[in-house]
Amino acid sequence: MSTRKYLTRHGRDDTGGADFNLIESFNPKESFNPKESSLSVPADDGESLEREAYDLSAEETSRWIKGDRTEEGLLPPSESGKLYYRAPYVKEFDAVVRMCESLGGGRCAVVLDRTAFYPEGGGQPSDTGMLGGVRVLHVVEKAGHIIHETDGCLEVGSEVHGVLDWERRFSLMQQHTGEHIFSGLVKKHFGYDNVGFHMHGSFMTVDWNGVLDWEQLMAMERETNEMIWQDLPVLSLWPAPEQLDRMDYRSKKALSGAVRIIEIPGCDICACCGTHVSRTGEIGLVKVLDFIHYKGGIRVTLTAGRCAADAFDERQQWMNELGSIFSVPPEKVVEAASRTRKNEADLRYQLGQARLEALMEKARAMEKSDSPLLVFEDGLSMDETRKYCTALVEGGKGSTVLVCSGSDDGFMYALGSGCVDVRQLGRRMNAELSGRGGGSSRMVQGSMKADREQVEEFFGEIVCS
Repeated sequence: MSTRKYLTRHGRDDTGGADFNLIESFNPKESFNPKESSLSVPADDGESLEREAYDLSAEETSRWIKGDRTEEGLLPPSESGKLYYRAPYVKEFDAVVRMCESLGGGRCAVVLDRTAFYPEGGGQPSDTGMLGGVRVLHVVEKAGHIIHETDGCLEVGSEVHGVLDWERRFSLMQQHTGEHIFSGLVKKHFGYDNVGFHMHGSFMTVDWNGVLDWEQLMAMERETNEMIWQDLPVLSLWPAPEQLDRMDYRSKKALSGAVRIIEIPGCDICACCGTHVSRTGEIGLVKVLDFIHYKGGIRVTLTAGRCAADAFDERQQWMNELGSIFSVPPEKVVEAASRTRKNEADLRYQLGQARLEALMEKARAMEKSDSPLLVFEDGLSMDETRKYCTALVEGGKGSTVLVCSGSDDGFMYALGSGCVDVRQLGRRMNAELSGRGGGSSRMVQGSMKADREQVEEFFGEIVCS
């Protein structure tokens, strides 16, 4: 019978003297609530914060007890004041204002003695929320200080109450943890490194230095979700340097100083400064939305958690609306859209042929002439402009023919002749009428930024003279 054990740390002593108690083995079918176990996390002022214990397997627990990892590897430095590491599920907290400076425009930079607001970093946006009656708009870390940009100032030395926008924070935790599993599995199966990561609110983009096709991405998505549904623990570790040296972990850059490691057993072990859920089951779902080839690898758009459910709802609404437009059930939308696109292409071709025949008839109806000919014709494509000019030249309607189509904002043109080399004339026209284009001795084509009056003046002075 499979059993699990839980490791609990008791007491406030952060000097290494705290003891560990091992909860006895249990039968998973029996009633047991691991959330009753907790880690007492010492705060700077000596008070303690409570958080859920890590749910460790018997093998993982044994590694702790045997000294492969020490208790210092579990918690961030006590003096950091970073509650988002020490107690990531804290939604509200009290703190003392250590500094407040005006940034202008009614905004201020606030530093606290401790904070639960996560600063932007590692591809993850910062937290937002309320702090002592003012709104926290953005949070960054500079020179070891967590700076809260607020829409008002706070009194230095005062105690303030902070409230996180928890729905936003938890969504970011879901997505970030989902990305860890996906990236870890890509590394495991294909050996590719995650070389770029950015969260955009409702979705995230991840860059890998190798190429995967859609079928392979779908396989990674399925395996990621299987791992999520196993409800695995997500471990946040601060290993000692000698422990870190023995770890095989993912990292996008060389690291120094205290390094935080996020480990999801069987999925990933990675250096990361972000916030994460405590168990993979809290993610719910990871979904691949799209991918493109990028810098020799791929850039994949992912979403997870509540945002994945929202994305599915949105796409289902689109499918329902498209089904209504095409008068088919949603599962027939692609077939109906393909059929409509083919019909549209056929109609465009038929319309183009009819338009071209009308132009040819118009050209045939013109009188032949040995004089230069300037024609303005609305609504022509570049191809139609060229073919109309060719028909006029070959029909002997002018010694030199210039066909223009467009408006006073600019024209597409085709310049042709059956008796002179038009390349020099085309270059001069481009120079004087802000044009660009080229071609052969018999025809040049392009575009120009000139109005009708300017074109007529040029043609009259240069061509007809």
